[in-house]
Amino acid sequence: MMYPYIPHTPEDEREMLDAIGLKSSSELFSDIPEDVALNRDLNLKPSMSELEVKSYLNNLAAKNCSTSKMTCFLGAGAYDHYIPSIIDHIISRSEFYTSYTPYQPEISQGTLQYLFEYQTLICNLTGMDVANASLYDGGTAIAEAALMAASVARKDEIIISKTVNPQARRILKTYAHNQGFTIKEVEMKDGITDLEELESMVSDDTGAVIVQSPNFFGIIEDLEATSQITHKAKKAAVIASVDPISLGILKKPADLGVDIVVGEGQGMGIPLSFGGPYLGFIAVKKNYMRKLPGRIVGQTEDVDGKRSFVLTLTAREQHIRREKATSNICSNQGLNTLAATVYMVTLGKEGLREVALQSTKKAHYAFEKLIESGKYKPVFDKPFFKEFAIKSDIDADKIIADLRKEDIIGGYHLGIDYPQLNNSILYAVTEKRTKEEIDKLSSVLEGI
Repeated sequence: MMYPYIPHTPEDEREMLDAIGLKSSSELFSDIPEDVALNRDLNLKPSMSELEVKSYLNNLAAKNCSTSKMTCFLGAGAYDHYIPSIIDHIISRSEFYTSYTPYQPEISQGTLQYLFEYQTLICNLTGMDVANASLYDGGTAIAEAALMAASVARKDEIIISKTVNPQARRILKTYAHNQGFTIKEVEMKDGITDLEELESMVSDDTGAVIVQSPNFFGIIEDLEATSQITHKAKKAAVIASVDPISLGILKKPADLGVDIVVGEGQGMGIPLSFGGPYLGFIAVKKNYMRKLPGRIVGQTEDVDGKRSFVLTLTAREQHIRREKATSNICSNQGLNTLAATVYMVTLGKEGLREVALQSTKKAHYAFEKLIESGKYKPVFDKPFFKEFAIKSDIDADKIIADLRKEDIIGGYHLGIDYPQLNNSILYAVTEKRTKEEIDKLSSVLEGI
């Protein structure tokens, strides 16, 4: 019974049940087997006033570890980058209220314009020919890219490195489960993809090879060598998952032989938000354009010769015949896409480079500081961007808990996903971190 939390009284419910010929609301769920049904009321407290509910929710929210009150060294796919104040002002403007799906271009010019500019900026950043108007997040972007590449190649084998974000690998396996695709994982060697094993695995059955650079451990992978190995198989595509911030100082994936570039755009002006919603991006070479999920916005002229914007290409099943659809991606992440667009425009080339440089320099300072005494040791000895892993004899969960007592959100326990890396912690350092914050982290770790 949900009565205290919804406006319908028991009398209202009785009247509705009588109208459809049922004796109780439980009959609405008669198709659910008894052995899996809850068979009791929900464990909800009695109804409260608005004032009491607000107080209750505020107390719950206060239990969260917020980056406004604590120093964050946690990354593993979501990062505490600085968000320029202009972003909130721009995304609140009325031109962008219809940010969900711009079906009617004549009243959605603001939305269509920023989507067009977003696509252009992503292409400039990655070096690819075409980008779409965004996906749900970085994990689903990897899965959508894999399905697209396999469709173009007409092959059902997808190879993915174990240095790719574990969550993304699980999402890919979920997508592939009912699609008839075979997912093979390449082992890692010293924190990077084992290229010798990859070379032995790639065959004429391979439709795509997926790598991440910087990878889950923050280490920069050899995308050029990966591309050379992959392209030995006919029509096999290289899919690179990248941190867009890293492209401020690293080579464009297109210059390294990559066919499809995906990634998570959260670091570009989108708050951490305790896990989302985030922004997945995907950019491709021209020959993948017709299979690209989502939509592509184009620039044209109206009847008066003025610049205008339209949906140029949509390949989802709501728009075209179901059997011709490439994906069921239904919405672009409109508001987050706008935030990322404003971020890229505000920073420009030099600003993005500065963010990347500061993140890298501070991460390397933190790395050297943390291993200085010898109590904590490097897990890998490879070039990294803004994340690094260190290990010790101390239980990782204890370290993370003790850091929290000092108002520090610690790193990610790698043992959760990589048993061989138990008690190894992945730390992320962005341009927001100060020398004082890094020194405090080092001091607290030494005292544990």
